[in-house]
Amino acid sequence: MGLSEEDVKKQIDHMIAFIDQEAQEKAEEIDAKAEEEFQIEKGRLVQQQRQKIMEFYAKKEKQLEQQRRIQQSQMVNSARLSLLKKREEYIDGILEEAGERLSEVRRDQQRYQELLEGLIAQGLFQILESDVSLRCKKEDHSVVKKAIPKAAASFKNQSGINANVTINETNWLGGDTSGGVVMSAQGGRIRVENTLEARLDLISKQILPETRVRLFGQNRNRKFMD
Repeated sequence: MGLSEEDVKKQIDHMIAFIDQEAQEKAEEIDAKAEEEFQIEKGRLVQQQRQKIMEFYAKKEKQLEQQRRIQQSQMVNSARLSLLKKREEYIDGILEEAGERLSEVRRDQQRYQELLEGLIAQGLFQILESDVSLRCKKEDHSVVKKAIPKAAASFKNQSGINANVTINETNWLGGDTSGGVVMSAQGGRIRVENTLEARLDLISKQILPETRVRLFGQNRNRKFMD
């Protein structure tokens, strides 16, 4: 006996329902998988962007730190150079004041004569010649003339050389010199400058390191001592 039309219709409806169910389940499965893949991709993209942002700000922070260190170093160097400049200006001021007071040395004629004796004798030992020409300030002529014999005698006692020291009375030392002498021999080929300014310059260079320590203390950055 064949199926009735109603039975066929039921079977068809049942098959349609089954197919719909399968399709629905398949669609839900596809949707679920798509959602999962979407979330995975979204997470990857978010993590990727987060990493880029972290790297960007890490790089920016590093650049800012480098700039800060450079600026700090520049400020420290600027402050150090400014301090060194102020110190040098202070020392220069002391030397300038000492130079301005050199003329006071000549006020005490006895002490000045003794000083000249030493300067002349020292010049003779540097020149080591028997005929020496000497220049001085015109107003020092008399005291220099008195100082020459003792200086020459001291030089002869120690060197055995009898030095003939003559004062150049046509070419006096100028106003830029506070005192002292300039000595020469062999037509000027040998020359020794023992003016007060020259002696001050020499002494100031010799005692400059000690002067700096006395005024400003020991340099803590200095690794080696003379």
